Amino acid sequence: MRLAISIPQYVGPDGFDAAAFAAHLRRAEELGFEGGWTQEQVLGSAGALAPLQTMTFAAACTDRLRVGCVVFVTPLHNPVHLAKAIASLDQLSRGRVEVGIGTGGRSRPFSAFGVDPPAVVARFTEGLELMKACWTHSRIDFDGRFWQLEGATMEPKPVQRPHPPVWIGGNHPNAVRRAAAVGDGFFGAGSQTTAQFAEQVRIVRDELAATGRDPGTFQLAKRVYIHVDDDPGRARARIDSALEHHYGRGGLSPVAVAGPPADCIVGLREVEAAGAELILLNPLVDDAEQLERLAAEVMPEL
Repeated sequence: MRLAISIPQYVGPDGFDAAAFAAHLRRAEELGFEGGWTQEQVLGSAGALAPLQTMTFAAACTDRLRVGCVVFVTPLHNPVHLAKAIASLDQLSRGRVEVGIGTGGRSRPFSAFGVDPPAVVARFTEGLELMKACWTHSRIDFDGRFWQLEGATMEPKPVQRPHPPVWIGGNHPNAVRRAAAVGDGFFGAGSQTTAQFAEQVRIVRDELAATGRDPGTFQLAKRVYIHVDDDPGRARARIDSALEHHYGRGGLSPVAVAGPPADCIVGLREVEAAGAELILLNPLVDDAEQLERLAAEVMPEL
């Protein structure tokens, strides 16, 4: 079992505390977490920093910690710009970047980004193809529906070859199958229960078998919202409130793991049993305290 930790992205009324952020990420590295991950929330009142800039700062604060985003909603991005930014960060971090991508689902305000909603999946698929071409081809010739390049070049290439790992997220069965077809891994959302993740893993494995792909070349992961507290009721109340603030809606309690360390261990073992090879632990409040408790009281039992 590999464990990663969420990178604190929220900025409150007092603004960004660079020293505390750097210390937190260095401590996560010391405690043995494999990676630190962000997520993308362009619009919303939660106060989340943009992922690429946060990942870059995190990479500069650390030496070993892998830095990732799950997920970039790639239909909202120009794939050439995004490929360049990711390749640059992979160079700056000396090959420590992980890339999670997704279509964003039907609820995204695509019109705010000049994107036609019916074409989102097509833009996603073509955009990923173009990003991979930018990362791997010395000469880029691309004749797509949305983007065209002829005789173009993009240097430097990423340190990781052929490119940084590409994780694909999504909830719909078609998105899960798409991950098995064009990704290096599937990353289950934090907003999904363990039971829902287990069903997604089944779909992935069926698709890998149907296409003859070696499952050893494909990774499975899940984000888990978590809060360790010796008082079970208080733990659940804290995580419920934080989830409502983050998503702007209630009713998400079943997706989280919360309570005393023993309860959290049981919940995470269930995620592992469902198929996760990497678990992204995502506290939403008291990040520094939760980091220490997870490392001292939960991680050793996994």
